[in-house]
Amino acid sequence: MLLNRGFQNVKQNNQIIGFQVFAKIAYYRGIFLPLIGDFEITVDGEKFTAMQMNFKVGHHTYSFDELAQAEDVHWDFGKPLTIIVLKPGGLKPGVHDITLVQTIKPSYTGEQGRTSTVTKKMSIVI
Repeated sequence: MLLNRGFQNVKQNNQIIGFQVFAKIAYYRGIFLPLIGDFEITVDGEKFTAMQMNFKVGHHTYSFDELAQAEDVHWDFGKPLTIIVLKPGGLKPGVHDITLVQTIKPSYTGEQGRTSTVTKKMSIVI
């Protein structure tokens, strides 16, 4: 669910605006973006909510609120979603403890949806 590659700080206009991770869907099928219920990422004990993230599928980037309107955009099984966590200055180089919590809402899972969690150590290199 959480890929080792792609874990890096993100620059915009020569400023580090945050960091990114690549995530795969923890579901045997893909889903349309409005069916994403929630994301939460914790790095070294610091928790980030979906409202502090942008999501990149293909060449398009969406805020969490915009996912609900992206009815024709599909997150395919096996394809990584880029999650950009907005954190000015990003993360320091080195090993970090990362926990990703992903909630999706396929039609038959009820209002609560289906939540999956993964924790691993990942490294940022400059």
